[in-house]
Amino acid sequence: MTTPLGEKIKAIIRTNGPISITDYFSLCLADPEHGYYQVREPFGRAGDFTTAPEISQLFGEMIGIFLVQAWQQHGSPEKAILCEIGPGRGTMMADILRVVEKLSPALYETAEVHLIETSERLRKVQSQTLIRHKWKISWHDSFDTLPEGFLLLATNELFDAIPIRQFVKTTQGFRERLVGLDADDELVFAAGTATIDPDLLPVPAKDVPVGTVFEVSPARDAVMATLSARIRTGGGTALIIDYGHISTGFGDTLQAVRDHLYDPPLKQPGKPTSPAMLISSSSAAGRWPKVFRSMA
Repeated sequence: MTTPLGEKIKAIIRTNGPISITDYFSLCLADPEHGYYQVREPFGRAGDFTTAPEISQLFGEMIGIFLVQAWQQHGSPEKAILCEIGPGRGTMMADILRVVEKLSPALYETAEVHLIETSERLRKVQSQTLIRHKWKISWHDSFDTLPEGFLLLATNELFDAIPIRQFVKTTQGFRERLVGLDADDELVFAAGTATIDPDLLPVPAKDVPVGTVFEVSPARDAVMATLSARIRTGGGTALIIDYGHISTGFGDTLQAVRDHLYDPPLKQPGKPTSPAMLISSSSAAGRWPKVFRSMA
């Protein structure tokens, strides 16, 4: 079964050759025309997955309590930036703000709320969910444009939606896993020529069987470094909730979810009416929720 995004990806491969898992991941989630978050309502029973804030308001309320306490422990700074990266439908932030307003009116009145969201469609949904607080809220395409100052950051299931790189063990050692085309012009995984630094592997390559997959995510590392640098510079607290292994290991965590069920990651990328969401959890074991998720 083909899709508009699938055809676009095939055309790219025919022109330039196989693409990396990173590029495939990014196209599936963020292509301007056919990307998952541009064409699909992902959340809830009618979507493809359900995240914790959509299950119970208690999730966001507990985060709100945590942030109020963190603010107090920092000496109750007069001006604070309350930020969420990837706010979904705005449900978690609505629950956070309800608790903050009740427990600490001073923080609620003086804090600025900043949401990092690249999807215009989701921004519209968030603006409706948070309409009561609209005078406090600003949106950003990137964390880089966040104003300076004391930061209270909360994010849920962010890192599993950041693209990964995969390397697969071959008879010639670990080679980068790519997405190419088979003899029937269908998308297929293939091994490229790029290798990985052996020092990054949990155990020597000779000790694992052919076909073993290892994942890394330079983009994920870069995001964490940026967040950490910001906290060091301006002060504040970050609460980051995600799912994964305690230590780095081997394994293929690239998954796709459609209608709350597993879907082959290469089957129907960006399908407009019922797309599979790609997720990876290079650190996230045994979880479904998202179009792309990786566990590196």
